[in-house]
Amino acid sequence: MEILSTIDLLVVVVYLFAIVVFGLWYARGGRDATDYFLAGRTLPWYLIGLSFFASNMSGASFVGLMGAAYDHGMVVFNYEWTATCVLIFFAVFMLPVFLRARLFTITAYLEARFDRRSRWAYSAFTLMTLLFLDTAGALYAGSIVISSVWPQLELWQTSVGLAAVAGIYTIFGGLRAVVVTDAVQAVLMIVGTALILWFGLNAVGGWETLAARLEADKLRLIKPADDDFLPWPGILGVLLLGFYYWTLNQYFVQRALAARSLDQGRKGALFGGLLKLPNVFFMIIPGLIAIALLPELESPDHVFPALAFELLPVGLRGLILTALLAAIMSSLDSALNAAASLLTMDFVKPLRPEISGRRLLVIGRAFTGLLIILAALYAPLIAGFGSLFTYFQSTLAYLVPPIVAVYLGGLFWSRFNATGAFWAIAGGLSLGLGLFLLKEVSGVWALVGLPDLHFTYMSLAMFAVALATMFVFTLTGGDTIADADVTFGWPDLLPEADARSLPWYHDYRVLASTLFVLMVVFISASW
Repeated sequence: MEILSTIDLLVVVVYLFAIVVFGLWYARGGRDATDYFLAGRTLPWYLIGLSFFASNMSGASFVGLMGAAYDHGMVVFNYEWTATCVLIFFAVFMLPVFLRARLFTITAYLEARFDRRSRWAYSAFTLMTLLFLDTAGALYAGSIVISSVWPQLELWQTSVGLAAVAGIYTIFGGLRAVVVTDAVQAVLMIVGTALILWFGLNAVGGWETLAARLEADKLRLIKPADDDFLPWPGILGVLLLGFYYWTLNQYFVQRALAARSLDQGRKGALFGGLLKLPNVFFMIIPGLIAIALLPELESPDHVFPALAFELLPVGLRGLILTALLAAIMSSLDSALNAAASLLTMDFVKPLRPEISGRRLLVIGRAFTGLLIILAALYAPLIAGFGSLFTYFQSTLAYLVPPIVAVYLGGLFWSRFNATGAFWAIAGGLSLGLGLFLLKEVSGVWALVGLPDLHFTYMSLAMFAVALATMFVFTLTGGDTIADADVTFGWPDLLPEADARSLPWYHDYRVLASTLFVLMVVFISASW
């Protein structure tokens, strides 16, 4: 692969310098933990939505999603439209409760609704996923691309370099720096992927020519129930994963918790959902283009760098690499800030309630630095798991359904008790980890002749087991009536008072309904 030109290198260097300076400058003046972790609860809808999108466009998207489309075709779009569906649900039903509870972290809801045991169990689990999935995964994705450009660099060397750049403005800038730089980076990502789409379609002779060159199976959105990648009943399992990923994960929800109002938070979540739909053009179709142009790639994770450097002229290659770096930075800064929030507000603050906001700020920054070092060291090991996309999805499928069951159960049924919630989380995580090791890692599952269930089916089963656990403990241990402030009520569907005087087209219910119709249109066109 041809080395970057001087112009390309200049584009990359200028970007790295500018994004660090911009993030630090915009975040100046932050004085306490609320300012650092929640940007003073002042975020407008457009920054929330762009940051949702940019944080998601990480290695699992730029590298993993294109690679998955290369391997499996249009069926991968199911992971995108289901995210839009989940964010609509989040904006309508879940966010009003979370903002009313004045949560600092999403895990704090578990203590407000149930007890501290559940909060600590989920917070510890989230810290592990932020380290080994989100942060390390983003570093690994970026390292693959940079190593493709400079083969003399080892994965660990590129991981350390990327970690250092993202760590600087995240440690010192906090969420305000994260969200504002995410907005800039989201624009870069859209431009970069649009260029690959444009040059790629020109190279293959247009969409109709591309479709004629592909096997019919690669163009199917819905696959049979025994499909190896995503059987059609497994789409329900994808929705479960989406609920965790988009609505119960500090990595994303932190933006909505920092909204200046419920109306702004709802619109931000809907805007983030809207931005997911065009990924069929920006992520899925480029993967299909690579099938036609680059059928002999060594690994699906090399699709993005191969397309960028095979299709684009000098100068634009630097812009595309910059877009990839933007995706990595957005993922890293989001994960780092979320992890620091969880450690300080879920563990340090409850154990030392007298600690000052300034002291929490110092601890949060120190933990951010430690986390980025550990992730940089672990990232090269992900190469042993095969496809990056599979690494993310299969791991989460076994672990997060019990979390989704507890949150949705707690939100919509006031009688679930604290003991049931704790054992659903603790037992579900233990069972899920055991099944993951038996089936996906060790191969013992197949050796003893157990049926080869797809991981999305396993996620549905784990969700059902967790709900059953909650019901059993509630019925046998005595139920409780939760406070109305931490459960959903029908009045939550009304717009907040300040938003009721706005024109009808500003009503979040109109926006949510319009987005749902648009989602159906995209699904129908991709069928």
